[in-house]
Amino acid sequence: MGKKSRAAKQCDTATKNYFEGRALVSQHPIFGRLLDYVTIYRGDNKVCPADGWAVAQSSGSIYVHHKRVAEPREWAYVLAHCLLHYAFDHFRTKENQMEWNIACDAFVAKFLTDIKFGQAPEEIRGDFAIGAQDEERLYEKICRNGASDDLKDRGMAGPFACDMMNTGESRNFYGKPVDWQELFAGGLASAASSAVNVAAGLEPFVGANDSLMKRTPAQRARSWFISSYPLLGALAAAFELIEDPHICTRMSVSIAAVHAEQQEIYMNPAAGLTESQCRFVMAHEFLHVGLQHEQRRRGRDAFLWNVACDYVINGWLVEMEVGEIPPQGLLHDPELKGLSAETIYDRIASDLRRARKLRTLRGNCEDGDMLSGHIPEWWRLADGVTLDDFYRRALAQGLDCHNQINRGLLPADLVEEINALLQPPIPWDVELAQWFDYYFPPLEKVRSYARQSRRQSSTPDIPRPRYVPGEFDDARTFGVILDTSGSMDRHLLARALGAIASYSASREVPFARVIFCDAIAYDQGYMSIDAIAGRVRVRGRGGTVLQPGIDLLQNAKDFPKTGPILIITDGYCEKNLLVRREHAYLLPAQNHLPFSPKGKVFYIS
Repeated sequence: MGKKSRAAKQCDTATKNYFEGRALVSQHPIFGRLLDYVTIYRGDNKVCPADGWAVAQSSGSIYVHHKRVAEPREWAYVLAHCLLHYAFDHFRTKENQMEWNIACDAFVAKFLTDIKFGQAPEEIRGDFAIGAQDEERLYEKICRNGASDDLKDRGMAGPFACDMMNTGESRNFYGKPVDWQELFAGGLASAASSAVNVAAGLEPFVGANDSLMKRTPAQRARSWFISSYPLLGALAAAFELIEDPHICTRMSVSIAAVHAEQQEIYMNPAAGLTESQCRFVMAHEFLHVGLQHEQRRRGRDAFLWNVACDYVINGWLVEMEVGEIPPQGLLHDPELKGLSAETIYDRIASDLRRARKLRTLRGNCEDGDMLSGHIPEWWRLADGVTLDDFYRRALAQGLDCHNQINRGLLPADLVEEINALLQPPIPWDVELAQWFDYYFPPLEKVRSYARQSRRQSSTPDIPRPRYVPGEFDDARTFGVILDTSGSMDRHLLARALGAIASYSASREVPFARVIFCDAIAYDQGYMSIDAIAGRVRVRGRGGTVLQPGIDLLQNAKDFPKTGPILIITDGYCEKNLLVRREHAYLLPAQNHLPFSPKGKVFYIS
């Protein structure tokens, strides 16, 4: 029992020291990221020699001797030695593999000595000198002159054994090879930053702030926006970053997506983006929100509208050189430079077969990378309006800060769009009133001597001037094409007719020519403004065909040639309407015409 008890105690001590040494490696900024991508096997295995410490394979597996008893700092040295083989890309096939292993071991040992990390096991301690030679030069020297005694047995596999095994396989992360050099470079940058903090007294030792050192590329990119890029810093601070691969898979997010209502940005770690590529992708998503692309869709096809906005945003980001383009590619066409998203949408909508094959950052999804809320018109709600104002203000203030510190130049189109967001939109009823003012200016009163003034009755022979209404123009009227199909909302009809009646009365337009349209046209003739403002019996409520009603009104002999036409519809009509008269459209705020209109369009909000 005494021998078993001592053996168990020794085993517990060895395990404890091993995990303490592993914790030292995990805590250090240089090795922590590398350690996250390897698999360490500490058990009874036939890979690690009996007199060795550890063996590293090119597949990302490290086999550790499970019976070795050592101090935590010695275990930290052993694990760091193996990790540096990955960082320095030592798993190469050479003509003299043993000599190559000796050269790599000596180079790694010198690196660990220079940074004073860990403590070499007792049997491989000792002074050695390789100068400023790298592995290749040292390898050539060893092949030419042989290895000196102080360079032998610097590896972790024991005497006359290689601690590197090239199995022909590489470590993959979500289907892509791990970039060990990129991880090592990021670790060096974090170590340098931590060393500065230690010198400034902000950290007790290098790697003390472990959470900051192990941040993902997306987290570091978000922090960069907050600290170093004022244009999008406020938006970056307002959004929660979600990097759960299961959530991204469930939501079909291949690279990234954004949810403006929930203030969440989704980054799929399986995309394997670097920090610089994450900056590009996150700036792309933040601009979607800040420029209110979801609100500006107005009934357009969600995917095609997303594609059009992507072309605009990606063009700006490439010009501004914000980050790097992700390796998966993106939508960018230099020929579309300077065009608005609305113009690009009209262009790509003419070739639906090709447009449907395009990919957004979310992938081939119907809604694109702008995720919609459960409520289609959430922008109208109180919370939505608050978020809308916040996004607009955040982007505008970011532009001011960007200009104050002279941080480079921004594309003129982007500055123009941001400045346009600062101007409050003109309400639809005010725009409609301006349209009425253009076609129906106020009637002027005419000076007349036809009737004398009551106050001048004592001298009736002297005529006195007065103002009287001018002659009424029979052409002072307009036509109304009213979509009465089943898709038209009753409240929309009521608001539109009420606005028309009130503005017509205020501008002294007594009659309007009204035509109802569903599958056929119903001519209601001239209706008085009072009749329009009262109860109107709407005919139709079937399909939607507006062209017959337009032709009927344009060919009517009793309708003036200069009379404008106001078309009230929900946008679910023919793909093209031929209107030869001056005209305008009145649509719900979230809808869109299936063609490029020539007349003005007013959106009822």
